[in-house]
Parts: sequence; C-alpha cells; structure tokens
Amino acid sequence: MEGQSVCVVLTAPERWTTAYILHIYPTSTITVIVPRAKMSFALRAARPAFSRAGFALQRRTILTLKDHKYTAHATAQGSGRNGSVSSPDGPGLSVTLALPKALGGTGEGHNPEQLFAMGYASCFLGALQLVASKSSSSSASAAKDAKVHAQVHIGEPNGKPGFGLSVEITVEGISDEALVKAAHETCPYSRALSLGADVKVSLK
Repeated sequence: MEGQSVCVVLTAPERWTTAYILHIYPTSTITVIVPRAKMSFALRAARPAFSRAGFALQRRTILTLKDHKYTAHATAQGSGRNGSVSSPDGPGLSVTLALPKALGGTGEGHNPEQLFAMGYASCFLGALQLVASKSSSSSASAAKDAKVHAQVHIGEPNGKPGFGLSVEITVEGISDEALVKAAHETCPYSRALSLGADVKVSLK
C-alpha cells in the first residue's frame, strides 16, 4: 500500500454528493463508487477497519450552486474531436475542430484542450484581479498588467483506462504567492477541478 491513498466516493446516480477521502500516503488515489442507498452502510462498515489500520477518514463535500447567474450554451456535432462546436450566446462563436498532430490528427483545427486552456486562463486572471482589488493598491496595479498562462495536458491516467487531464497555471507579473493562492481558491474553474462540479447528463 505504500505510495497510495484511497478515496471512497459516495454518490447518487443523478449527481455527485459526498466524497470520503482515506489518506494513507499523499500520492495516487483509488476511487470506490458506492450507490447512495448504501452510503450509510458502506461508511459504517468501512470506518472500523480504517480506524484499526490507523487511517484518517476525512469528509469532502462536492461544490454545488444555489443559483445560476449566467449560463453558456454550446453544441458539438460532426466527428467528435474532428467535428465542430458552436455557441449561440452573445455574438455567437463557431469553431472547427481537429485532433492535434500529437494525437494522430491533422492539427488543422482547434481542439477542446485549447478552448479549455483559454477559458481557464482568462477566468483565473479575472479572479486574480478581483482578489487584488481587495488588497493593496500596489497588488491591484500589478494584477492589472499580469498574464496568466494555462497548460492543459491530456494523456493516459493512472489506474483508469482512456484519457485524463491535468492543468498547469503560471502567473506572470505577480510575486505575491498569497495573492495567487487566493485567486486559485476563488477562480470558478479552479474550484470545479479541485472541489468537483455538479454534472447532469440527459437525453433530448
């Protein structure tokens, strides 16, 4: 078990609810999905074994929204990552997609990772400027001219089939680490990745 931590995720079929994280060693995670109807039973059954092994059980609640201030819409069609995606919101936006050459594609179009990186970078910069405006005037001035660089990596995840994502955010023009940390805790994109997001999938 060395080098592992176990994450027990308790969930209902319609949405994520509560995650119980068992810290063994601070590296990779193993996720166990338990139906909501059996959530209490699973937790009661697991807790004594965890305690005997000397492990700490920590409760984590997935982030949900109490209201919707704005909703963006997008529709993908065609050949998936080689198709197209569009949004009717505002002035409208239409993007032709193509797999990058690194994934065996032509690279003659944009890809979801680019769009995600652009959205994350702009959102993080907005969060940075927001928290800076509530700090000193020098921080607000520095944040105004700051740049946020986002790298979104796609590759094979540890312990699961298919693909997964990881993100690197680099802030240029700011030397205050506490300010950047506050921006990370404030940014909705950072919150979605670190705290989870309520995702509903349905048929139309």
